[in-house]
Amino acid sequence: MSDVSARPATETRAAEPTRLAEYTTLCLGGPAGRIETAASAEEIVQKVQQARLRDDEVLILAGGSNVVVGDAGFPGTVVLVRSRGLRVVAEDADTVTVRVEAGEPWDDLVAATVANGWSGLECLSGIPGSAGATPIQNVGAYGQEVAETITGVQVYDRVEGSLGRVEAADCGFAYRSSIFKYSERWVVLSVDFRLARSPLSGPVRYAELARALGVEPGDAVPLADARAAVLRLRAGKGMVLDAADPDTRSVGSFFTNPVLDGEAYELLRGRAADLGEPPHWPGAGDTVKVSAAWLIDKAGFAKGHPGPEGVAISSKHTLALTNRSGTASTAALIALARDIRDGVHARFGVPLHPEPVLVNCAV
Repeated sequence: MSDVSARPATETRAAEPTRLAEYTTLCLGGPAGRIETAASAEEIVQKVQQARLRDDEVLILAGGSNVVVGDAGFPGTVVLVRSRGLRVVAEDADTVTVRVEAGEPWDDLVAATVANGWSGLECLSGIPGSAGATPIQNVGAYGQEVAETITGVQVYDRVEGSLGRVEAADCGFAYRSSIFKYSERWVVLSVDFRLARSPLSGPVRYAELARALGVEPGDAVPLADARAAVLRLRAGKGMVLDAADPDTRSVGSFFTNPVLDGEAYELLRGRAADLGEPPHWPGAGDTVKVSAAWLIDKAGFAKGHPGPEGVAISSKHTLALTNRSGTASTAALIALARDIRDGVHARFGVPLHPEPVLVNCAV
């Protein structure tokens, strides 16, 4: 086994402010009853157990890039996951398996895999957040999903009060979902990824990325080229964190792409007959995945569409809802999300579902 992380496992941190807006990429969220920082897997478990002894509710929060916290905040204990590190735990001539601590910043991990010539995560470059959040959401972008490379997830089971491992086959991975997403039972401590030893990416599956790289779908490209192209595309959509860009005060895509059965898709085609064929891709089984961004735009919610208190649809991408003013409330963002959801349903009959985790708020 070898350690490929140069960062220490623990950090010394100053006293934490209490507003959860300080810990979310939306810069939204009210106060916490208590905030604890955990710099290792052992500390994460300890903080959760201590909160249970106090009879506190627990919110696990790492990068804060996929969570919307209500204005009332969270009355219990918030555990800030700040564990760091990645190490090789298995390898052979063709593959390497890397164990990554839950608090490791995701893009730091992707950069390390590209630098080491390990293929499998390069198209997930630039995504904010932590490694431990990726199996929860089955994070995916530009033709890759973490479900393709995760072999197992080390967890703390709050029901059993024990440490364990959930194998990939038992994670219930689906489009932007897993068994972890809507359950408080498991706390992710670390994640194992099996990656190919290759200087080249996997086959480029996403047409927009293939065009950006000047290749055909299915071609492979150098890892660094794939990463650079993805970072450019994400930056162009305001989906790479940039303190100077108010469009990045968001959770990325606020709604998932609807997955429709054949009958529902034909109904959509009928309602959209004046607009041409809706952008779509094959889903699992006989389903069809439809572009939520297209539905939002064609329902009358264009880039930059304003909501109350300075919230707005991103000026770069219709799927991102932003706290452009930096001083808005969660209620204002939720109001905009509801307007969009209801407008799309009224125009096309297609329901939209939020992608981020909602804490003490609901769309």
